[in-house]
Amino acid sequence: MTKFVYDFAEGNRDLKDLLGGKGANLAEMTNIGLPVPPGFTITTEACQEYLANGHEPASLQQEIDEHLAALETQMGKRLGDAADPLLVSVRSGAKFSMPGMMDTVLNIGLTDESVIGLGDNRFAWDSYRRLIQMFGKTVCGVPGEDFEHALEELKRIRSTEDDLDLDAADLKKLVGTFKDIFREHTKQEFPQDPRQQLADAIHAVFDSWNSDRAVLYRRQERIPADLGTAVNICSMVFGNLGSDSGTGVAFTRDPGSGVRGVYGDYLVNAQGEDVVAGIRNTVPLQDLQQIDKNSYDQLMDIMTTLENHYRDLCDIEFTIERGKLWMLQTRVGKRTAAAAFVIATQLVDEGMIDLDEALQRVTGAQLAMLMFPRFDGSTNAERLGKGMNASPGAAVGKAVFDSYTAVKWSRSGEKVILVRRETNPDDLNGMIAAEGILTSRGGKTSHAAVVARGMGKTCVCGAEELDVDTKRRRLVAPNGAVIEEGDVISIDGSSGVVYKGAVPVVPSPVVEYFEGNVDLSDDLVRAVDRLMKHADEARRLGVRSNADTPEDAERARRFGAQGIGLCRTEHMFLGERRQHVERLILADGDTERAEALETLLPLQRDDFVGIFAAMDGLPVTVRLLDPPLHEFLPDITELSVRVALAEARGEKHENDLRLLQAVHKLHEQNPMLGLRGVRLGLVIPGLFTMQVRAIAEAAADRIRNGGNPKVEIMIPLVGAVQELEAVRTDAERVLREVADETGVVVDALIGTMIELPRAALTAGQIAEAAQFFSFGTNDLTQTVWGFSRDDVEAAFFSAYLEKGIFGVSPFETLDRDGVGRLIRIAVQEGRAARPGLKLGVCGEHGGDPDSVHFFHEVGLDYVSCSPFRVPVARLEAGRAATESVGSDSR
Repeated sequence: MTKFVYDFAEGNRDLKDLLGGKGANLAEMTNIGLPVPPGFTITTEACQEYLANGHEPASLQQEIDEHLAALETQMGKRLGDAADPLLVSVRSGAKFSMPGMMDTVLNIGLTDESVIGLGDNRFAWDSYRRLIQMFGKTVCGVPGEDFEHALEELKRIRSTEDDLDLDAADLKKLVGTFKDIFREHTKQEFPQDPRQQLADAIHAVFDSWNSDRAVLYRRQERIPADLGTAVNICSMVFGNLGSDSGTGVAFTRDPGSGVRGVYGDYLVNAQGEDVVAGIRNTVPLQDLQQIDKNSYDQLMDIMTTLENHYRDLCDIEFTIERGKLWMLQTRVGKRTAAAAFVIATQLVDEGMIDLDEALQRVTGAQLAMLMFPRFDGSTNAERLGKGMNASPGAAVGKAVFDSYTAVKWSRSGEKVILVRRETNPDDLNGMIAAEGILTSRGGKTSHAAVVARGMGKTCVCGAEELDVDTKRRRLVAPNGAVIEEGDVISIDGSSGVVYKGAVPVVPSPVVEYFEGNVDLSDDLVRAVDRLMKHADEARRLGVRSNADTPEDAERARRFGAQGIGLCRTEHMFLGERRQHVERLILADGDTERAEALETLLPLQRDDFVGIFAAMDGLPVTVRLLDPPLHEFLPDITELSVRVALAEARGEKHENDLRLLQAVHKLHEQNPMLGLRGVRLGLVIPGLFTMQVRAIAEAAADRIRNGGNPKVEIMIPLVGAVQELEAVRTDAERVLREVADETGVVVDALIGTMIELPRAALTAGQIAEAAQFFSFGTNDLTQTVWGFSRDDVEAAFFSAYLEKGIFGVSPFETLDRDGVGRLIRIAVQEGRAARPGLKLGVCGEHGGDPDSVHFFHEVGLDYVSCSPFRVPVARLEAGRAATESVGSDSR
């Protein structure tokens, strides 16, 4: 029979799939002898069965009863006993950390009778009001603001802004008010059976796996939807017993910068949710040394133990109950992108991990974050205030004061900063939509800070000097400046400073490093340099760039590109040159066509000379003209209107009429699947041979001037080997002609793009005529799925993402099951036909971290992406090569 419940002493950190991250780590801390309150964990398998069947497994209640009885024996108390009650917390805990996204209920077991047994004092009534508030909101759907308004009203009557000023009588009265609110919304009394409280809370935690905010967070973080959550039942320890008690969160290193030291927040006389919710401003963890030195010293020892044990930055939750330290949770801590790189290299220097594993502690997405601009330090913008630098970055946008407005305005193209007193899980939509988050309450471990760091969002927390008025939708600075909703502000997540207006930005030091301006005195730059060098040494995949100009090629080379994987010649025909292509397509006879080609040839040749010079010694893959005809022809509607107006005015319009007739003749209902790519080259005589001649003459010119061009000519949109053979024959003839004319032999490879399903499925045949394949994954994705990216992303992608049909857009991360399978087939059959076949990818998937790992796995030789994504691809190629040694860094 399946076992659904595990005592903390039965598990370990390797059982994350079964016990969730929280349960596995509670078990691990228990087993290494740290002070963890006793408890047990209900497995993710129980949650999966509950969600699938609509009810819990038949044996679950019996297992819970057995473990609860053992816990009562161990603690010497019974759940909800009227004389001396055992109280427990019910907390979620999925495999991957989802801070604040699922539900928690504390103080289960308190009733009208047991609250007296707990002491009939301020502590007891404070604990009881918390249970009713959390249980009502979490289990029964009572609006949380109703409880909050009642608490605020009581504080107003007592002329205080601090919960701690409310005495036992006040809190007892508040319990009565909360029970009235509960009854009003649920039409029933607050449950007085402790076992019913426990069962209902467990089901609520299971249900919270599919809450809107949890689903949204999983989608944002790409966490699978079928994992489910474990539920942890833990005996309560209390930080709200007085001045000798408290609760806090600690990090073994600064999660913002990676610097070693004492980092965290502490709150005297409080329960854990007070710290995370940010409703009271905390004191720095260092202050605990003066408040309770024994607990502080013990905590420092435990933090060292945990970091050495986990070999990583640890995020720790703890409670002190009347001078006794208890560990409530640990996990590998979320960190900023900068901290991830710095900490990974620190751990190498400290001998905890090697460089291979250090690569697994960072990601290409984090590297991309580090390449974003930062504020210009010399700004003279008006300073509004300063808070805690919770998550770095430079964010500029219009101030908005609720999540609904943030989402609405961002969908209209506005950049916004979400401004709140404090955030809670219901603000997740707005946090995702915003450029950055600003709160007047909370610290580095508040909800806003933790979630923002996980998402890589700029965040400033605890800016107490700013008066945030969400009802009047404005904030007031100490200098009297008023920011109304819609006014632009800038927040600096690195310094915590908030500015009025838009502050100019400058390139990040990481971009400066890739540009060649190396400053290895900077800890971050030194860490990036070290890990990039190791990634380059470790990776098997080459990394090229998509570049169409000499300037792009030069930048790509500085960023570490090993060649150009896609040079798109259609970009060279835009602007003033468009008219020449139009003349070519609409040419009436060989003479007009030859004149148009003669005009285009030197322009094309000059383009290639510059690109070959920028990439001297490295391969350059030039794709012959690919786009559909309509991109080079006049708009049929505009042209029709022009002809009609000319006729109405009695004006001569023979040229426009002739042009309109030609455009009508060539008009296509679906041009992306029409006369384009290789088809265009075969139908319009001389087009591809002109391009091949321009390439060959440019390469010959470079060779004569001491250069070393490495030319690859790519035929687009091939679906049948016969198409490729026809173009290849003409191309080879032109290469021979240029060699005879110039006396220089250009040794060019000739290959094709695999961007049609038929090409992938007949790759064995096509490989007999191709010296290389480059997978055009953008078009391959369109043709496999049967939709046009330009049309469908706005039309239904958001609905597909919300319904879980897509976990992520197939244009963003490669669809492994469909498109990926075709690539596998083409790789296997292509290499079987031609063992030395060179294989690459040139769609933007070449710079997507997850897709790079797939391309490594299937055996491609290189990936190609835009210049700014080259460093990301280099890093991920190194990570893919060292993946077997990695740890879970989520």
